[in-house]
Amino acid sequence: MRNRPPSLESLRFLEACVRHSNFARAANELGVTPTAVSLRIRDLEADLGTRLFDRFGPRVAPTQAGLDLAARLTEALDLIRSAVDACQSTQTKLRITAVPTFATRWLAPRLASYHALPDSAPIQLDASTGLRPGDDFDIAIRTGPRNWPGFEAVRLMPVESTPMLSPALAASIDLTSPRDLAALPLLPHDQWRRWFRECGETVELRFYADDYPTHELDATAAIEGAAVALLSPMLFASALHERKLVQPFPHVLEGPDYHWLLLRPGEARPAVLRFRQWLEHAVLTGRRSPVLA
Repeated sequence: MRNRPPSLESLRFLEACVRHSNFARAANELGVTPTAVSLRIRDLEADLGTRLFDRFGPRVAPTQAGLDLAARLTEALDLIRSAVDACQSTQTKLRITAVPTFATRWLAPRLASYHALPDSAPIQLDASTGLRPGDDFDIAIRTGPRNWPGFEAVRLMPVESTPMLSPALAASIDLTSPRDLAALPLLPHDQWRRWFRECGETVELRFYADDYPTHELDATAAIEGAAVALLSPMLFASALHERKLVQPFPHVLEGPDYHWLLLRPGEARPAVLRFRQWLEHAVLTGRRSPVLA
């Protein structure tokens, strides 16, 4: 009697691990931990009775058996994706996933202009930070460095940041130079020292006790007067316009991270390409004229 074949999920793990030659990057794509990937590969090796990876401490390298199996799996997964695309060809809804602050502060306020186009498609918008496999979305907008293996990556705009705080907190201290901000609690952000350095200041930083996972939550805390946040003047232009926040100094950091548009390699569906064209144009015009309401 033949042994039961491995699960499709385990084979998908193998294909991602060989494609990335790295368990951690494969885990990031698959939305699981590197430990889960390592255990899954060990179970698969036991099921198949063959070694798929050579392990050199923290490094791994696929064996010839692993390479051969992964190559055929890639072909099979491409066929599956093509079949799914063909099945969905009559559906017009675009599945877009974007990081929460970008989705809330930049993308959602501009979608009305997209839907004003005669050939726009209905959108299903997901606000999340994790990057799941490409089958789960048509278009992804993510923030980070230039490292998006397995996707066609289009650089949209640099991540900008500058200090912002509530008018009440700003009025509580004499803010005549950037150095004065160091007297206030600062919401944790890895670019604070760079901002002060570029302003010509060397200061002792005093961070707020709480550390929030998104810029949207940082902005909420800043609006409530809890501390000073390092935020994007473009994404939070409406908060500045409404005087919920103030920007005491003009210096704005750019990078090192960027906002990226991620597509499947070879993407050719007209609806996806039309949205890409609209998005790139909106980025170009939006940087000159932010949406304020």
